[in-house]
Amino acid sequence: MDLTFMVVLVIALALFFDFTNGFHDTANAMATPIATGAIKPKTAVALAAILNLVGAFLSTEVAKTISGGIINEGGPNGVAITPGMIFAGLMGAVLWNLFTWLLGLPSSSSHALFGGLIGAAIVGTWSFGAVNFAVVVSKVLLPAVLAPAIAGLVAYLCTKLAYGITRRSDPDSGDKLTQKRGGFRRGQVFSSSLVALAHGTNDAQKTMGVITLVLVASNLQEAGTGPHFWVIAACAVAIAGGTYVGGWRIIRTLGSGLTDVKPAQGFAAETSTAAAILASSHLGFALSTTHVASGSVIGSGLGRKGSTVRWGAIGKIGIAWLLTLPAAAIVGGLTALLMRVGIVGVVIVAVLGLGSILFMFFLSQRETVDHSNALSDVDAVGDAVHIPSKKERDRLAAKAVAAQKVAAKAAKRAAETDAARADAQSALDRADTAVLKAMTKAALAAQMPKVKTKTAVAEHATEPLPDAATELDAQEENK
Repeated sequence: MDLTFMVVLVIALALFFDFTNGFHDTANAMATPIATGAIKPKTAVALAAILNLVGAFLSTEVAKTISGGIINEGGPNGVAITPGMIFAGLMGAVLWNLFTWLLGLPSSSSHALFGGLIGAAIVGTWSFGAVNFAVVVSKVLLPAVLAPAIAGLVAYLCTKLAYGITRRSDPDSGDKLTQKRGGFRRGQVFSSSLVALAHGTNDAQKTMGVITLVLVASNLQEAGTGPHFWVIAACAVAIAGGTYVGGWRIIRTLGSGLTDVKPAQGFAAETSTAAAILASSHLGFALSTTHVASGSVIGSGLGRKGSTVRWGAIGKIGIAWLLTLPAAAIVGGLTALLMRVGIVGVVIVAVLGLGSILFMFFLSQRETVDHSNALSDVDAVGDAVHIPSKKERDRLAAKAVAAQKVAAKAAKRAAETDAARADAQSALDRADTAVLKAMTKAALAAQMPKVKTKTAVAEHATEPLPDAATELDAQEENK
């Protein structure tokens, strides 16, 4: 196979891995500020993308560790690793990254990359000598164990300190007063930005180191030299693009899956994460930012009194951490085994890899998770812990006073209406009484003449009737 074609293929896959690293690890910086409502989701991922881009240009120490430390570039028989083996290692890392993303597990992209490269190098050369295990232990395994623990401890102490110095109580009664911790929400914008910047200085360099490694293995670059500028720029753009896409499934897990995050916790966790990552980048440790961020979130949860830490979810993430390096190594080794066939093996690996990527993407569309629905639980947490600012409190107080005035006016109008209604009812009752009396009098008056007439007739009927003779004598006498 043409060497140049293989180099181009490896560089393309490396940049795709860098892209998956970006959206896989967006949650490391932005899950907690989104959870507390400190920053809007789409704004958060855009800010993280820009800072990842900037951070990629700040240091190359980690890139040198990968390109000239973990994998032996030379040996008694020449170069110990070929572009084909690097391609196989990258394929293992990419597939594991996408698999854990599909499950929403914040696994380590860095350990996936290391595992894939180690497995591919061992199988590709049939020798353990292709791997510098001393560097793996000192700069990969030990930081993987110590960094999350240290970051978690620092986050725990910082959370305790934050809640301690902001606790307010009545000096006389000792009753707890309303706590003023709104500043931590604004501080999270700064601390999460620092984490994103630190992520760029550490994770983007891993892909730079891989591309530099393939260039060295192809005799296109001298061993021991750092990455070229075009490599730095390409990796910076790739990880920034992936970050902007946003790994919403993992943001949901880190935002509310481990513990309910409040602003003071989030600030403490992010500050601890950023400090650990920046220190590791300076020392050249190829640190897992996911491990550090998760450890910080857990530590901050333990530091807040009354907080609930979901140990079941933490256990699942811990299993994913343990499986990442060996699982990626197995996939990388199997891929390297197919690559030994030649051009046919490369085609098989490319087809199977692309098919697996498309299949996992298809599965992800069955339950689409993005900024519009991934954060329903996270938004609820943010609403529950909202701490209004002074302006908001003044605005709410003014609204409360206005509402009281409106209620008083409404009560007065209601009282006046009730009084008028009572007067009207009283007048109506009096009118009904007057009408009833008038009707009664009229009825009595109408009945009185009939009674008098009947009485007169009865009295007239008792008088004696004159006889006919007497009547006639009276008439004659008148004549």
